[in-house]
Amino acid sequence: MKKSYIVDSTCNGMRIDRWLRHIIENFPQGLIEKNLREGKIKLNKKKVKSSCRIKANDKIDLFDINFKKTIIKKNIKFHPSKEIIKSNENQIIDNNEDFIVINKSSGISVQGGTKSKKNLVDIFAKSEIFSNTKPYSVHRLDKDTSGVFIIAKKRESAQLLTSLFRLRKVHKTYLAICHGELDKNYGEWNNDLIRYENGKKIIEKAITQFKVIDKNSEASLIKLKPITGRKHQLRKQLYAIGQPIFGDTKYRLLNSTRGINKNLMLHSYEIKFMINDIKYTYKALLPDYFKKLIKSKRLSFLNLK
Repeated sequence: MKKSYIVDSTCNGMRIDRWLRHIIENFPQGLIEKNLREGKIKLNKKKVKSSCRIKANDKIDLFDINFKKTIIKKNIKFHPSKEIIKSNENQIIDNNEDFIVINKSSGISVQGGTKSKKNLVDIFAKSEIFSNTKPYSVHRLDKDTSGVFIIAKKRESAQLLTSLFRLRKVHKTYLAICHGELDKNYGEWNNDLIRYENGKKIIEKAITQFKVIDKNSEASLIKLKPITGRKHQLRKQLYAIGQPIFGDTKYRLLNSTRGINKNLMLHSYEIKFMINDIKYTYKALLPDYFKKLIKSKRLSFLNLK
């Protein structure tokens, strides 16, 4: 008995064992390994290991495998990684049955508050996208921070995504332009941040990994990966080392009032997470004002990966 499959383009880079587990239900990893070793599963007519990565139009042949205890899934669709093409404000990057992903523009709040006249949740509540449901905010993004933002469409999806954020299973990458030249090109900030709530002092541990993309005596373009999710974490940590983010009116040095930028130079560049073994990756290209400052400060983002 032989069955043949042609790999779809949405599966580019996927491990062959993961692809097999999606195609065939109840296909144990041990049995996949055994069949690969015995040549009962071949990629482009060759024996491969379970860690082998497949690509579009590859041919996978399955020989003499007992399918009685398994169910072949038909018309399986894999969710491809999404990457924004244009940098229009509030452009929708992805719109599926569970959530939407947008490139949020600077200057708009995520949800309503005492000082928020307009916010994304209220705006989308009136849109056709949510005509049969309502938007659920599942994470935070400062009003003046631009970039990738997720809004759930269902209560169940909102609960799942909120859990992923809480358990730190959503991996976020930010880009920032800060004053001055960072001493180190990469590393980790691990310190205590202080905030006050109803007059009570609260101390929270904050961890962020950083890598310099480019720098000079005037400014640094850096990639930031927060491990914890404290309020204003990135802004506070850069301010604490004396190199605040351009455009930050709250966390700034006393002598940095001159020539202050209108926009906060902090951008949510990428979000990654996994649901049911499917990897989701979303990117939002930089706003025009961000790219303009990069150019004026003689920085380059060609090394951005």
